[in-house]
Amino acid sequence: MSNPNCKSAAIVGAGIQGVCIGLQLLKKNIPVTIFDKHEPGRMASYGNAGHFSPYATLQFNRPDILVNVPKMLFSSYGPLALKWNYVPKMLPWIFQFIKNCNTKSMLHTAKYMHQILDLALDAYDEVFKEIDTTGLMERKGIIYVWTNENLKSRELEIKVRNDLGVKQTLLTKQEILDLEPNLNPVFDAGVFFDYAWHARDPHGITKKLFELFIQKGGKFIKENVLKVEQTKVNETLVSTDNNKYSFEKIVIACGAFSKKLTDQLGENIPLDTERGYHVHFKGMDNLLNRAVISLDRGFGLTPMNQGLRAVGTVELGGLDNPPSKKRIDYIIRCAKELLPQLKEHDDEWLGFRPTLPDFLPVLGPSLKNKNIIYAFGHHHLGWTLGAITGKVVSGIVANEKTNLDLSPYSSSRFN
Repeated sequence: MSNPNCKSAAIVGAGIQGVCIGLQLLKKNIPVTIFDKHEPGRMASYGNAGHFSPYATLQFNRPDILVNVPKMLFSSYGPLALKWNYVPKMLPWIFQFIKNCNTKSMLHTAKYMHQILDLALDAYDEVFKEIDTTGLMERKGIIYVWTNENLKSRELEIKVRNDLGVKQTLLTKQEILDLEPNLNPVFDAGVFFDYAWHARDPHGITKKLFELFIQKGGKFIKENVLKVEQTKVNETLVSTDNNKYSFEKIVIACGAFSKKLTDQLGENIPLDTERGYHVHFKGMDNLLNRAVISLDRGFGLTPMNQGLRAVGTVELGGLDNPPSKKRIDYIIRCAKELLPQLKEHDDEWLGFRPTLPDFLPVLGPSLKNKNIIYAFGHHHLGWTLGAITGKVVSGIVANEKTNLDLSPYSSSRFN
């Protein structure tokens, strides 16, 4: 029996967001077709840190971060970098980011990130019941470490999480070493989120969820989407390199690549990209029991099936600039500081995190085209928020009521 509120839907984007949305729409008896020019899960859903981070309520729009930005930008050895040829194009985003770097905006973002993060693991548990995740993930918690250099920032993070009721366990240097004895003690303290998970194979998980989507009747068209539009009250059109396809509703969930489609719809949403990198140290995953993140250095280490994945940094440089060797060298240097046992690295990867200047995602209908729904801008929490985004956005497509306050995620905040 078809759903009376939506007879058919298209999703642009076959990453973790698109696949999870697709699965939830099928549960609501809505026929779904996913479009992507790449194989499912091959972009940011492949190369991310693999962390399920329901505690990560506090984002980068903070007064303390803003103070440190100039120092980080002009340091060749720091967690933040800027491709200077991209500055003119990114200036509108930068100005809005600065505008959002105040205590009121910081707490607003934290509150509404917490609203969906608090539901994230339960949403994944629901979909993971239908696939075999053996060898693909571990539930051993995640550790953050830091030095005393930026202690006021750490104290702020701890307080905001406490105020929101986020469970956290503060650790001394020795307690960290008790949990991870192979670490070089170049830190002073840390925090342990013992309920967090990490993926050993993010692409493997996305692939299994995609296979489940196909088994349940979902369709996939591997074509490059050039344009989406609403042509009638209950009709939308997906135009690709090869064809035009008609649906009742469309979901745009193609991460950092969503902006070209929303621009065509006449909405100036300030979506840009944080470029992130990773390398693998093959056969070295046994050095850690769980994921470890260095807050001072802005990078993390995650034990994965491909080896120990070192991932991180924020590079502001758009989608078209080539990879930066300095960023790769930075990650390798940081990794070997924490784990001097590491040998030569294997592969090098660059991916794109879709980022908005207030660090909340956009979830909800287009302002001008109500049958086109947005689901992007999850920045470095796209992996964590995949399953809950599926539930929230599928509910929007099906015109269902919700107890969540979804207004802070609307694109109307930029107009």
